[in-house]
Amino acid sequence: MPRGQTTSLTKANKNSESLRTTVPSSVIKQFDLKEGDKLRWWLESDKKGGILIRMEPIRGESIGKDGVGDKEQ
Repeated sequence: MPRGQTTSLTKANKNSESLRTTVPSSVIKQFDLKEGDKLRWWLESDKKGGILIRMEPIRGESIGKDGVGDKEQ
């Protein structure tokens, strides 16, 4: 993904504290993402106070309502 891409946060809906943003097209192309695909996110802070984000497309797993998936057997 090119450095310096910017997205904006917007409210997911008026009754929620959740925010949403756009997934950059370069990420969509790199991971062959489609509408309705699920993504798993990991967040860590670095030594400079920044946020490191790891995102992984979820394939072949069922996802519970809490966002935690179990491998399909």
